[in-house]
Order: sequence, then structure tokens, then C-alpha cells
Amino acid sequence: MPMRTAWTAAAAAALAFMLLAGVLPVASFAANDWRRDSMSQVAQRKDISPEYKWRLEDLFPDQAAWDAEYETVLKLIEDIRAFEGKLGDPAMARQCFELEDRLGLHAERLYVYAQMRHHEDMRDPANMALSDKARKLYVQVGEATSFITPEILSLTEEQLKAYIDDPQLAPYRFTLREMLREKPHVLSKAEEALMAQVGNLSQAPGTIYGMINNADMKFPKVKNEKGEEVELTHGSYIQFLESRNRDVRREAFKAMYDTYAKQKNTLAATLSANVTKNLFYARARKYPSALEMALSGDNIPVSVYNNLIETIHEHLPLLHRYMALRKKLLGVDELHMYDLFAPLVDDYDMPITYEEAKEIVYDGLSPLGDDYRNVLKEGFDGGWIDVYENEGKRSGAYSWGAYGTHPYVLLNHKDNLNSMFTLAHEMGHAIHSWYSDKNQSYRDAQYTIFLAEVASTLNEALLMDAMLRKIDDPKGKMYLLTYYADQFRTTVFRQTMFAEFEKIIHEKAEAGEALTPQLLSEIYYGLNVKYHGEAMTVDKDIEMEWARIPHFYSSFYVYKYATGFSAAASFAKQILEEGQPAVERYLGFLKSGGSDYSINILKQAGVDMSQPEPIRQAMDVFRDLLDQMEQLSS
Repeated sequence: MPMRTAWTAAAAAALAFMLLAGVLPVASFAANDWRRDSMSQVAQRKDISPEYKWRLEDLFPDQAAWDAEYETVLKLIEDIRAFEGKLGDPAMARQCFELEDRLGLHAERLYVYAQMRHHEDMRDPANMALSDKARKLYVQVGEATSFITPEILSLTEEQLKAYIDDPQLAPYRFTLREMLREKPHVLSKAEEALMAQVGNLSQAPGTIYGMINNADMKFPKVKNEKGEEVELTHGSYIQFLESRNRDVRREAFKAMYDTYAKQKNTLAATLSANVTKNLFYARARKYPSALEMALSGDNIPVSVYNNLIETIHEHLPLLHRYMALRKKLLGVDELHMYDLFAPLVDDYDMPITYEEAKEIVYDGLSPLGDDYRNVLKEGFDGGWIDVYENEGKRSGAYSWGAYGTHPYVLLNHKDNLNSMFTLAHEMGHAIHSWYSDKNQSYRDAQYTIFLAEVASTLNEALLMDAMLRKIDDPKGKMYLLTYYADQFRTTVFRQTMFAEFEKIIHEKAEAGEALTPQLLSEIYYGLNVKYHGEAMTVDKDIEMEWARIPHFYSSFYVYKYATGFSAAASFAKQILEEGQPAVERYLGFLKSGGSDYSINILKQAGVDMSQPEPIRQAMDVFRDLLDQMEQLSS
């Protein structure tokens, strides 16, 4: 999951998105030299070796440097205000754009650093204060630059077209075209300034949810496979669900959702507030719906979103077939929701240390060539990655960074297959950023999230292909096939279910219905029944899972996991079958950044996401996995 900080006048409204977007936690335990060999204790950050921490000093060597840059931004804010009312001159417009880029880059560096410091330990009051200070500054920048777009758009159509064709404005041609496209949704100068000020309020639902979910919510202790009372955390939850002991899985599952259920009214209120915020922005900017507003930023037709849901609905029998196979392989009378991560291969584990994971990922990505892998190695060895979980650390994983310095990756690594694939996934994002930043200007380097999920998932697809080619042991092969099938379940089917949930609750709110905890739970439970089919006993507890998903505060984001996975499957097929020509097309895609519309960039590289075909191709791969699994289990 990437978190790029593309600067626009509306950036302040997207801060909650940037703060909360991330993958769900995937983790299982393995001992390390700085950790106890049980799950009873989560490490303190000071006890983790520096080699496993990211090097934020590459952004700012110390707090004094951050403070100095903060003062620089305050001055630049005053400087850019001097351009207001002068953008009718192309030369002044260019100078204003250049200053806007400089201001955005400085603000991005301050914001990224402050948030990543905060994510190291979200209980730390000094880092909380720094994070809040950076967010407020970002809103100030948004307010100060809010005049630019409406002033440019106040030009006549002839003047604006002349600007687009003006050689001195060539570096900003795509920006100007985008302004023209978005003209119906841009407000007056005064209204845009007001919308920028509302940015502080718009962050509230996501910020409050983040603090409840990551800092304040405490889970009970549960029994592990040895009968020991140990701490349940975001980071350890999936590990418990991966236990071969069904009682351990059931207890952890119930403890997790019982805890969320106790907060259901508060959590429903925060999610409802986030939806209300989306509806406010959509109506204020004259979009027909919140969904259309969300897709407009990437210039993605609503048909792409709807086609995804419809195409997955067509292929739900494949997921139902997998649930029936899982039930058979587990040998249970009833398949429950807490059985979805249970191992399907008896007496087989694939422990992989972090150091081993780096080697396997490096080897598995050999089809991408030496140039790509040299960057990968630089990331492994160059202070890009914050590896292990510690008390108070933000859950999940992401890639982030600021233009002009190397990317960063946050992990909560456990020594297992899941975490190795998370490493490959996040390094896909990071290297996408690296290529984009090296080949594009600051403004054009900011690629969309729609594109980002392709780069991460392509790495996973190539890694899995390499591992399946090398393994001969039937148990080992079934283990990998199961893992890959679960990636389809979680990344395509589950994320599409999330996307459908978001679509439904926004439509309900747009129709005037109140998003009560009861309604949210009813909708979510019904979707689980529909997606998982008759072989699954859908436990009542799962109705509270909507409260656990941080993605819902990054509205209409998750569908990009499913479309990205499908595009990656197409790229992987081309790279493995064609070799270097396909690699060159793919590297061209990475280098393109955000220099064109997402659909166009993918098309130029050989994947047309405006059609359902890539999703159907991904479903063909899933069908083949099921065929192999059924053959091995017969």
C-alpha cells in the first residue's frame, strides 16, 4: 500500500486518506534476538536493533532541521499569496506554478516525516504534537494555494487553450488540461478558500478512528496453543487465526469482534461522519455522487468500478468452490469464518526469517532484470525499511516517502510466508516511487493509487511463480497454492466485497438513511453470506468486521487492490512469456509516474483496464489454482 503525497489545492481534504490507507495486518510470530520466544510481550522500540529501523534522518537529521524547514514553508505561504490576481499573465502563471511546487515539496517533506515519526509509537505525545502541527500546516498550504485553480479557470476558453499550448508553460501542460477537465467542479476563489479551511474538520473522522483503533482499543488476553494467556493485538490476530488449534482460532476471533462490538456505536458514528463528509464534498463540488467524485481524481469511469463488482459476481461460484474445498481439506462439519486462515496442509510450516525473505524476494524478481534488482538491494540495505512490530507502532504496512529522498517502508514483520510477500508487495510500491521520482518532475512523479497497486502485486505474482517452479514436494506445493488462492480471496474477492459495501452505504446515506450500527452490520453480514456461499457457516460476529477496516476511511480506495491485482496478473503473464520486451514496457510504466491518465499509462504498457478482460484473466488463474489443489487433494 503506497502513500504518495501528490500536492494539489485539494490535498488537505485527502490527509485522512494518506494517514489511514494501508493493508490489513498480516503476521505470525517468530523469535528474534531482541524478542522473547513467545507472544506474551511486544517489544519496546528502544530494544529493536537499529538495522531493523528506517532511517528518517535521511529526511531530516534532527528536530532543528525540521523546525527550520517549517519556518521556510511559512515564508513561502506568504510569498505565494503575492501571485493572487496576477495569473492572467502566462509568465506569472509559470512562476506561481514553480513556487507552488517548491511549497508543496517542502510541505510534503514535513508532513511525511512527522507522520512516520508518529507511526513509530502512536502513544508518544511529542510525536502526536508534531503530527498535528504538520497536518495543520498542510491545511494552511492548501488554503494559501486555493486561489490558483479557480483563477486559472476564470480565463476564457481561448486563453486557457493558449496557456495549454504556450511553450513556457509546457511543464504544466498536463496540470492545465486537468484543470480544464475538472472545471465544472471548481468553485469560486472564496469558496475554494473556505473548502481548504474545512480540511481540518474533514480529517476528524479518520483521525479519531485511527486513535481509537491503534492507540486506545485494548484487546483481552487469549490462550495460545500451549494454553498460555497471551496478548491479542492487531499484529498477532492473523497469527492466531493461522493456528492449527481450532479453539485458539475461535477464541481469538470472538475476542477481536467482541471488543469491536463494545465500541459499535462510537465506531458507527465515526464511519457515518466520514460518509457524511464525502457527501458534503460531492454536493459542494457538483458531482452526481460521492463515488463519481472519488473516481474523478484518477479520471476513472464509474463503469470500471461497477464492472469489477459485476465481473466478480459472475465468478463467485469459484470462491464458493474454494470454500467447499477448504471445508473438505480441514475435515470439518461446518466451515466457520475463523477457519479462513487455518493451514490446509498437515504438519507443514514454511518459517522464513527476514534475512531469508530478502534473499528469496531478490531471487524471485529476477525476471525484472538487474536494473530493477539493484534498486531493490539498495532499499534492503539503505535504511528504507522499518521492520518489526513494537509497542504503539502503527499496524499494517505501507510504502511512503517524499520526492527527492528515497522511499520508506513500514512493516510489522513476522517470520512467515505472509510477511515475506508483504515485503515484496511494499517494495514494489517503493521501487515504483523510486523510478517515478528519477524520471519525472515533482508534479508528474505523483502517480495515482490506481496505478500503485499494480506495481506491488506484480512483485507478488512473480515471486509466487518462482517459488512454485522450484518446489517439488506435494505438501510444499499445496502450501504455496493455498497461500496464492488466499491472495485471490483476500485481494480480489474480499476487496471487491469491501468496495460493494462502500457503494451500498454511500447510496443509503445519499438516499437519506441513517448509518446505524445495526444497518452497517446487516449490510456487511449479508455480503459475507453472498460472497462465501453455502459451504460457509457465516458467524454472526463477522457483522462487526466493518468496524475493523481502516480502508473505509479512505473511501472508494479498496477496489484498486482488485483492479491492480488483475492488471498485475496480465503484466506477469507478458513478462514470463515475452521476456525483455515486456520488461521494458513494464519499466516504462514504472517510469511514467503520473504523467498521463492512469488508464492511458496502463494501455501504453499493454494492459487495458477499461475492459473486464484483465479481471477475467485473473479469474482464469484462480480457476487453475483450484484445479491443481483439487488434483493434489484427490
